[in-house]
Order: sequence, then structure tokens, then C-alpha cells
Amino acid sequence: MKFEFSDNMKNIKSSEIRELLKYIHVPGMISFGGGLPNPESFPGAELKNILDDIMENYTSSALQYGQTEGLPELKEQLAGYLKRDENIDVNPENIMLTTGSQQALYALPIIFANEGDYVITEAPTYVGMLSSLNANRIRSVSVGLDDRGMKTDELEERLKTMKSMGIKPKFIYTIPTFQNPAGYTMTLDRRKHLLELAEQYNVPVIEDNPYGDLRYSGTKLPTLKSLDTNNMVTYLGTFSKIMAPGLRTGFTVSQPEVLDEFNKLKQSLDLATDSLSQYIAYEYIRKGIIYKQIPKTIELYRRKRDIMLEALDDEMTDATWSRPDGGMFLWVKLSKNMDALKMLKRAINNKVAYVTGSAFYHNNPEMNTMRLNFTYSSDDDLKEGVRRLAKTVKDEKESL
Repeated sequence: MKFEFSDNMKNIKSSEIRELLKYIHVPGMISFGGGLPNPESFPGAELKNILDDIMENYTSSALQYGQTEGLPELKEQLAGYLKRDENIDVNPENIMLTTGSQQALYALPIIFANEGDYVITEAPTYVGMLSSLNANRIRSVSVGLDDRGMKTDELEERLKTMKSMGIKPKFIYTIPTFQNPAGYTMTLDRRKHLLELAEQYNVPVIEDNPYGDLRYSGTKLPTLKSLDTNNMVTYLGTFSKIMAPGLRTGFTVSQPEVLDEFNKLKQSLDLATDSLSQYIAYEYIRKGIIYKQIPKTIELYRRKRDIMLEALDDEMTDATWSRPDGGMFLWVKLSKNMDALKMLKRAINNKVAYVTGSAFYHNNPEMNTMRLNFTYSSDDDLKEGVRRLAKTVKDEKESL
């Protein structure tokens, strides 16, 4: 039988990052491609004890369908966690539990925008948002980044231009803290400026904060949500980086009218987030394990970040890279005449993998860029992988 597929599927492309994961299992391959937490960061013994407690005390509800908006007990714990961790004042009814934060990244563009509408994103930005925009035929206007995060003066110019053309963006999407893919963190003055612009032009903001707890240096900055006094910001969080990604538990904080729409859409997506994972997250916070585990993860990842940065300093020439205060990624820029996508085949032959920077752009990609993950590889593989990558860059440049 010859199947015919919908036009919608023509807009959905396989993630380059998902495709690169297959190289992890190639013998001898060192992959900096995935955004994988290190298994050493998984609190296995603690989660086993939590599971034992759940099976003893909550079996019937933990294995049953749950409420679409999420487990009430977990929302209570999350409200306390967000206040303690990010100084975000939130009522439990303003929290929606999701199947990973990716579910929210898919749902929110559908909720806020129609086909053909415009939104504003950083350039580069997270591929999970780009895939949602593509799937739903939503257009974007890009705002550049530097080592101080989104260029809000450029954002202001974009908003002025769009208003003069009669175009109102449906939202501004940003990862202000340890941005994926670039690793940059938006400064406090730019955070305040962004919120001022959002209020001035009446544009909602989606703040994606999957890495905020993973700070290795520098001073903690307030989230946009904690600075928001006009209910402009919808905030996304996840347990994937601070507990375990396989449990697929995320959360969205927003106004009731936004979550009401999300609730209706979520009923057609998955009915409800996995109950067992929510109970695990509930106990993880309630027992205080989260506050003991995060410092251990920070210690592990700080070491790995420093190893990769030192290796790049020692081995890499004719390139620049970000020096992030946290998160999971470095952003590398090669010479202008180089193409990281064309170079990838040479890299794979040299048994090292990365994600090409062009995958993180909706418009006008910078082809001489790449994203490197430093959290997953062993310490020795970080050093050897950078050595192989530096050789790849050198050989590629000489071949041009």
C-alpha cells in the first residue's frame, strides 16, 4: 500500500540532535551532540527508596489516570520550591504539570498563535521551539545574541518595525539563563528592558528555564517571572536536568486563562501527565532530596565544563567559544568561510560528533557554528574529543 500523508507532516523535520544520538553507540565515538544529563547525576538510590514508598502508600493513585492539570500535592510542593529557589510567588492553581517541558513548547504556540502569525525568538534558539513553530506553520522574527544574552535594543527595533507594518507578535520566546544552544546568560538590565518592552507592546513572554539550577560560577540572576509585575510571563521548568530526564515531568506557570486553554489542548495530547512520575517528583521535593542532589550535580558539571574549556584553550585555534556560567552547552564559532554542516562528515570519520549551529536558526543560519555538550562525556573523553575536534577543524580549514 502507498500511504499518503498530510501536508502538516511536510513541515515536521526529524531533529538533528535526535539523529546524532545514534552515534553515541558507535564504538569509539565521542559525541558532544546530545543534550544528555550525565547518568552520574541520577539519584538512583534515592529514587528507588521513593518508588518503594510510593508502592507502599500510593499504589492505587500513582498507577491510575490523573487530573489533566496535574497532581495537586506536587503543585503544592512546586509552589514552595519555586518560591525558595527562584523567588517566584505562585499559587498551585497557576501551575500545570506537563510531559516534559517540550509538551509546553509544542502547546503554547498553538494556544497563542494561528498559522501564519509571527512570534519573536532568539537567534540561535532551542530546536524544540523551532520544531513546534514549523509544525504549526508559525513564522518568526529573530533577535540576535551576544555574551550578555538577547540584544534587547535589537528587540526594541524589531517591535517598532513590526508595529509600523501592522504586525503584532504573539509572544517573545527566550531562554535567558544559560541559553541553549549558546550558553549565554541575559544580564539583569536586559531582563528588565525585555519586560518593559513586553508591557509597552503588550506581547506575552515565554521564559524557558531548564538549566537555571545548574550554575557553576557567577552571581544568580532573578528569573523574568520573578521580576514580572504585570503577568506578562509564562514560565517553563523541568525535572529532566535536576532529577532524571526519563521521567518526563515538566511544569508551566502562567495565568489561569492561559492554563485553561492549555488544559483543553492537553486533554487531546495525553489526557494527563504520567501519575507515577509526578508522585516521584512530589516525594523528591517533599523529602528535600532535590536540595541535596542539585549541589552534587553542580560539582560534577562544573568540573566537566572546566575540562572542556581548558581543552579548547589548549587545542583549538581559529575559533571562539562561549564560557558559560552554567547549563550544559558551549557555542563555538569557526572562521567565517567554514561550514560546520559540511565538516560534520569529516568529524564523524574522526570519531567525534557535534550539533551544527545551523540547526538552531529559524532564519538566516550562521553556518560556521556548532554546539558542544560537556555534561555527558567522561573526563578523558572530553579531552580526547576536543583534540579530535581541533584536528577536524584544522584539516577542514586546510582543505578549503
